[in-house]
Amino acid sequence: MAEAHQAVAFQFTVTPEGVDFRLSREALKHIYLAGINSWKKRLIRIKNGILRGVYPGSPTSWLVVVMATVGSSYCNMDISLGLVGCIQRCLPRGCGPYQTPQTRALLSMAIFSTGVWVTGIFLFRQTLKLLLCYHGWMFEMHGQTSHFTKIWVICVRLLCSRRPMLYSFQTSLPKLPVPSVAATVRQYLESVRPLLDDEEYYRMEILAKEFQDKTAPRLQKYLVLKSWWATNYVSDWWEEYIYLRGRSPIMVNSNYYVMDFVLVKNTDVQAARLGNIIHAMIMYRRKLDREEIKPVMALGIVPMCSYQMERMFNTTRIPGKETDVLQHLSDSRHVAVYHKGRFFKVWLYEGSRLLKPRDLEMQFQRILDDPSPPQPGEERLAALTAGGRVEWAQARQAFFSSGKNKAALEAIERAAFFVALDEESYHYDPEDEASLSLYGKALLHGNCYNRWFDKSFTLISFKNGQLGINAEHAWADAPIIGHLWEFVLGTDTFHLRYTETGHCLGKPNSALAPPLRLQWDIPKQCQAVIESSYQVAKALADDVELYCFQFLSFGKGLIKKCRTSPDAFVQIALQLAHFRDRGKFCLTYEASMTRMFREGRTETVRSCTSESTAFVQAMMEGSHTKADLQDLFRKAAQKHQNMYRLAMTGAGIDRHLFCLYVVSKYLGVSSPFLAEVLAEPWRLSTSQIPQSQIRMFDPGQYPHHLGAGGGFGPVADDGYGVSYMIAGENTIFFHISSKFSSSETNAQRFGNHIRQALLDIANLFQVPKADS
Repeated sequence: MAEAHQAVAFQFTVTPEGVDFRLSREALKHIYLAGINSWKKRLIRIKNGILRGVYPGSPTSWLVVVMATVGSSYCNMDISLGLVGCIQRCLPRGCGPYQTPQTRALLSMAIFSTGVWVTGIFLFRQTLKLLLCYHGWMFEMHGQTSHFTKIWVICVRLLCSRRPMLYSFQTSLPKLPVPSVAATVRQYLESVRPLLDDEEYYRMEILAKEFQDKTAPRLQKYLVLKSWWATNYVSDWWEEYIYLRGRSPIMVNSNYYVMDFVLVKNTDVQAARLGNIIHAMIMYRRKLDREEIKPVMALGIVPMCSYQMERMFNTTRIPGKETDVLQHLSDSRHVAVYHKGRFFKVWLYEGSRLLKPRDLEMQFQRILDDPSPPQPGEERLAALTAGGRVEWAQARQAFFSSGKNKAALEAIERAAFFVALDEESYHYDPEDEASLSLYGKALLHGNCYNRWFDKSFTLISFKNGQLGINAEHAWADAPIIGHLWEFVLGTDTFHLRYTETGHCLGKPNSALAPPLRLQWDIPKQCQAVIESSYQVAKALADDVELYCFQFLSFGKGLIKKCRTSPDAFVQIALQLAHFRDRGKFCLTYEASMTRMFREGRTETVRSCTSESTAFVQAMMEGSHTKADLQDLFRKAAQKHQNMYRLAMTGAGIDRHLFCLYVVSKYLGVSSPFLAEVLAEPWRLSTSQIPQSQIRMFDPGQYPHHLGAGGGFGPVADDGYGVSYMIAGENTIFFHISSKFSSSETNAQRFGNHIRQALLDIANLFQVPKADS
């Protein structure tokens, strides 16, 4: 086998004269180059750590301070106010480098200058942290910015003016504050008021008051103590208890998907598209490792936390019987690939050189052309990652802890990411509405065994060159993958490009060793477990109804003429659509980010408010004037925008209640209030996906270069999952999921209600609509 020969660095034979070594010069060369590359990366990380640690200072600024101090001394000026002399007197006397007065003086000035430099860095960071604690700018109306906020903007811009590295602002970001119990309880009661009748609300008020007066003070003390000690009082518990301790399948229930450009196509050649995309991904990883990616800045002013990006590559979720763990490697030089029931290992480097897109295309074409059949049990092996976590953990320990199975599994788990080469073709055809939904279903779960759901993300390639991503949720939230995907699609389209025949540019290196086929020895008992996991996953996938559509009547351009935020407009439309669909209101979840705080992830916006329900009820009655309906809508939109801002600025309630619940469990304290709050189902779970974070190209110049966003499965068995992307001035993409097993839900029916709700609200403001 060719790959077996390539894997051997040297051979030897035992002879009567001794051991005869026959070294492979080419293999040793690659080992040497790989070592050099590894040391280069270590040195880059050390350098970046130093530069990040002294930001906004730099070695140059330190040298300037030293030269200023030394220069002032030669001009007979003591800018240290006598401190240099004190330092000089404290230096030990005697032989050695301190012997001459000149040396002692220079050393004293260097020590003083370093102290001034470090003090300046410390003051900068504390000043910036203090400035970033101010969030009043978020609550000011557009065009009505106060003088205080204008001064604040100038100060923040000045302090952030020097070109930062990716993690330069991490230590300057404020900690997520712990809200007061009284504020959280008050907001909670306000959020459930439109969902409860008078008797139920009165009962909840009693439970809340009892909790606030008796149980909460003790729990709050522990939470405040944690907030002092930990970087973020929520994130570690959120990752562990919401994601890693879940024992149900992560496919559909946790993982989400992201779509490709849907209105343009770069090539139909499957291997070529992968060559460019994977090359772009490793370019992004290189920038990530070198911290050359700019931090995301809210409104171009306020830095956002970047810590979630650390585990984007080389990360795998490892199953456990009680809890999973996230395994993250500092580097990985290969990807794992699945095609027609076989697993392969594809190297991304030749020595220290990243393979060019044309070389990668050749490697993937070799896999596509490989006629070898799957080994026994290999075809559906990945179904283990789609089934129950306990069963996967037991199987991993029993059948994959030694021998060739362990080596093959490590090749997958230690890969930079996972690649799935599908035999089917999916794309969005605007003339065929069902095409987008079928595309989304393929990305969400595939056939339940052609995705490795435990990897940080699986890159999915269809036969027609269309792509997508299935992402594991524990390590980060969707905007992080969105940042990578935006860079990759922009690089593929506008920088790497293709030949006229659809292949990658350049000539392939045919001397490259072919991809390595992973070897398995899967016994009958393991095959039975694989089949059992597959049946569980298939039942879950078959139960998911996914309805995706492009709303073309208008987009954010015309929504803004209603003098409201596009997100508030859509959220109120969702409330109207849900009431028409189910005849009642429900607890609604909208995800907002808390990345203005260090290690912040998400907070919940409870979109079903008294104001939005009042508007919906007035719309349903049909007896109100247009002016009254406009007024009710604006009140609902203003309320939603205010709640969204509160969530982003650390004043949300759901993460606080969640952490109070965790503390109560640690202390063995029973709280009927918290138990009831945490048990409430989110029958409408929603999320907005950002269209652009890094602006790889001008969307005005390329209006058809639109991704359709992505989606996720329903959170409740009798509920809906709704993801939407306000993709441009004239279009919105929706991804709606529900379960066939629920007689109360229907994703397509709900989608039609959303369409009509958007149009009805637009008509209130006499917004002209473009033709669909």
